[in-house]
Order: sequence, then C-alpha cells, then structure tokens
Amino acid sequence: MLASLAIRDVVLIDRLDLQFGPGLTALTGETGAGKSILLDSLGLALGARAEAGLVRAGQAQASVAAAFQPSGGHPALALLEEQGIEAEEGGAIVLRRVVQADGRSRAFVNDQPVAVGLLRRIAALLVEVQGQHEQVGLADPATHAGLLDAFGGLEGRRGQVAEAFRAWRGAVRALEEAREAIAAAQRDEEFLRHAVEELTTLSPVEGEEEQLAQERQRLQQGEKRAEQIATALAALQPRDRRNPGPGGMLRDAARAIERLPPPNEEIAPILAHLAAAQDAVAEAETLLERLMREDGPDPRRLEVVEDRLFGLRAAARKHGVALVDLPTLLTDLRDRLAALDAGTGRVAALEKAAAESRARYLAAARALSEARKTAAGKLEAAIGKELPPLKLDRARFVVEVAAREEESAWAADGMDRVTFLVATNPGTAPGRLDKIASGGELSRLMLALKVVLARGSPVPTLIFDEVDSGIGGATAAAVGERLARVAERLQVLVVTHSPQVAARGTAQMRVAKHVKQGRAATVVEPLGKGERREEIARMLAGERVTEAARAAADSLLEGSLL
Repeated sequence: MLASLAIRDVVLIDRLDLQFGPGLTALTGETGAGKSILLDSLGLALGARAEAGLVRAGQAQASVAAAFQPSGGHPALALLEEQGIEAEEGGAIVLRRVVQADGRSRAFVNDQPVAVGLLRRIAALLVEVQGQHEQVGLADPATHAGLLDAFGGLEGRRGQVAEAFRAWRGAVRALEEAREAIAAAQRDEEFLRHAVEELTTLSPVEGEEEQLAQERQRLQQGEKRAEQIATALAALQPRDRRNPGPGGMLRDAARAIERLPPPNEEIAPILAHLAAAQDAVAEAETLLERLMREDGPDPRRLEVVEDRLFGLRAAARKHGVALVDLPTLLTDLRDRLAALDAGTGRVAALEKAAAESRARYLAAARALSEARKTAAGKLEAAIGKELPPLKLDRARFVVEVAAREEESAWAADGMDRVTFLVATNPGTAPGRLDKIASGGELSRLMLALKVVLARGSPVPTLIFDEVDSGIGGATAAAVGERLARVAERLQVLVVTHSPQVAARGTAQMRVAKHVKQGRAATVVEPLGKGERREEIARMLAGERVTEAARAAADSLLEGSLL
C-alpha cells in the first residue's frame, strides 16, 4: 500500500509530508483548494509527464517521493530484483521524481537513478488511478483477460495454457534451428565434403606441431654436425692425390728416416714416434667414419618432416584456425556433414514433436476459452447488479471473449482477446470503456468493476478522483458504500465532494488553501473525529455550518460504522 507521500515545491505546495494507512482515505476540501495539485504531485512520482509549470514559483526544482509497502512476493519486488535494485528495509519501495525549473526531470527508485519508463512500470504494479480525465488500469484492455481469469478462478487453467505455450514455442524453435542448420549445411555441402576429405587425408593429430618442430630442429642440427665431421675426414683423407694427407706425410717421413746412412742408433725413437702418430691418425679416421655412419643426416626424413609441418600450417591458415585446433575442426566438419546426412530424419521427428505440442496447447487454450465464456457471463451479471445503485441503470456491461484468428497472435494467456465493453444507453452498440462512457460514468463503472474484481486485483492501492461527480443522495451513498467494500481488501484513496462518500472513510484529510504574506499555499490536514464532523457538516451545508448540518454529519458518520 501507499505508506507516505513527501512533496516539495510543487505549484502551491511548499512542503508536505503525508502518512497513509489501510482502508478508505477520503480527501476533501473546497473547490480550488488544491486537490488536483495533490494528485498531480503523486502522478509525478508514478511516472506522469513532467512540466516546468509544476515547479513552485521562485524555486529551482520540485520533488515528490511516494513510499510503498508491498506485501511479500509482490510482482513489483520481483521487477526490482530483475533490474538489480535493492528493496528498502522491510521491503519498502520508494518512487521519487525531481523536476527542474526548465522542465527536465530525473527518476529514482530506492534512491537509484532509473529511466522514467521503468519508474512507470513499477508504479503500474502498485497503484491504479481512476479519474475524471484519466483512467489507468481497468480501462486498459491488456489487463482484461487476467482480471476475468482471476474473477473466474481460472488461474490454474491459465497456468496450464502458459506451460503448454512455452513447450510449443520451444519445440517450434528447435525445429526452426534444425531446418536452418540443415539449410546452412546444404549451402556449404560441397565445401564441407572437400574440407573433410582434405583434412582426413592430412589427418592432424593433437600435439603434432610441437613434436614435428622439435624433430625438424634436431635434423637441422644433425646436418651441421655432418658437415663438420666431413670436413675433419677431408682433412685426414684428402681426395687430391697431390696431397697425401697427415697419414701419407707420416709414412713419407718414416721412409726418409729409414734411409739415413749409418750410424742409425738415434733413429729408433724417431721411427717409434712416427709409427705411433700414424696409428693415432688411422684410429681418428676410423672413429670419424663410424660417427658419420651412425650419426649422419637423413635428408629424406628432414624433407618428410618439413612437408608435414608446412602442410599442417597451410591447412590452419586456409581454415582460419590455430594449428592445434585442426583436429577439433575436422570433428566439427564431420558432425555438420553427419547432421546433413541425418537431418531429414531429425527434422521429421521435430516436426512431429512440434505438432504434438501445438495440439496440447490448442486443447488447453480451447478449454480456457470455454471457461472464460462461462466466467464472462457471471461477471456481466455481477457487474449488472452493481450498476443501478450507481445511477448507471441504463448501462449494459459486456465481456467480449473473441478468438484470435491468426496463429501468430496466440500467446501464453490463450487464444482469446478479452475486452470489457459498455453501452451507456439502450440501443447503442457496446464500445471500449474509455471511448463510450463520460468521465463520471466511467469512474463509477470502474468502481463497480473494482467492487466485483477486488479479490483478484494484484494492485494494492486504488485512487478515485471525484468518482461522485454529478451525483448525490442515494447514488452518492451507494458510491461510498462500494468504496468501503473495496477498501476491505485494498487501500483506497478518494478525492470527493460528497459527504456520503467522505463519511465512509476510515480516515479523512482536508485539503485547504492558505494565504500567508500575500502568497497562497496548499496544505493537507489529517482530521480527527471532531474535525471530521465539522468538515462533513461543511460539505452538507456550505460555508455556514448549522447544528442541523452537524446532526446530519453525525448521522452519516454513525451510519458508516454500521
């Protein structure tokens, strides 16, 4: 419910802080006192259009804050959570609007800046305004199906329809995705088959790139070793016959020493050293030849490794993936081909599933439609009983349950378009509530609807602006009695000129205009028991309150307690 309203510098309101309780609160006061300003201020907090003219003269800005205390699990709390806005302590929701003197405005929910559209969405879950010039809530045809279902106790059937609708739409989406996947695969079929064949031939293996790169590096280093070994052998075993090499030179030296003429006792050690040198050179040649045979390069293997590595890298570039992802790409392409090959059977299965889920939705929606038509008749009868006492005895209320012919218009709430219609005069065709009824008629018609539909209303606060306009006597008493009945379930605020309506309130506030230092200001005063008596007597008698008026006021107040 609406717990409090704080207004600063709005038109004639300087500073105003109001507290509201449950039940029916009557707002009374003389014409021109500023009751409309009070509602305009509240409208700002609810997301109404901001205008520079609302800012009190001489002030830089105006502000309005409306604090609500919704029940646990209320849809407004879920919307706040969805938007990432934390509720105030105790679950309170504070809607605040600030309007600058140039007409620009800012909106806040629990002191968090929000778009005005979100502010309006949250407010719509908390308040309904029914007035002479604007109706918010019941006049909106989008709410009518839900209200009819709540009246008829059809929430369970509606839930079944919603569940069947979600299942059907899910099956349709799965079918569409499968068809799109097959169509895409068919468009790419030639490419897919070529790519799969090419990659299958290449047969990439996970981790292969690193292994090949390491082997290539090792083979390249082997070539360099072989070059150095060959150089060493070439020095020991020159191919040029004119160069005998180290071994040949050692042999030539030994032969020359052996030919020395006597005495030759000194040459033995020399020949021994030359022989040892020849043996060392021969051993070095043998070891180098063995090393060449065992550790020599394999040019063919290096070629094979490089061809493989470069082929893998070329394939990765061609398909725009990392080389390491080639095995995964091959798997994906094979899966797409497999889906293409098996697609016809899968589509057939999905088509069957979609048809079956559609049939289940149709069955549930048609059952809901029949139940709605039954509930519509009962609602028409219930509203019809409320109209005569409200001076709407010539009016006829109609609940139209029309089928949505186009399948694209079917929804989670069923296949029907539910619309509340009214004919205010005999012989005229029923039309939309906000198009047919006059301001006063529409307000009273909304009251009749609320009396009947209050039990199923998700909105905890109702505001009626001059619902008693143009009526009096027994009709005004009937309006007051019905407002009190609605207020047994919901919080109701009513702006009224009728003493019969005001007397029904569990609380009453008087809106008055005071002039101080040549400047007018609107004030709102909560009234105690004695003050209510005087205010209702004033409403009965006018400026001059008589004892008879006070007695009549007592009678009205006492009657409202019965």
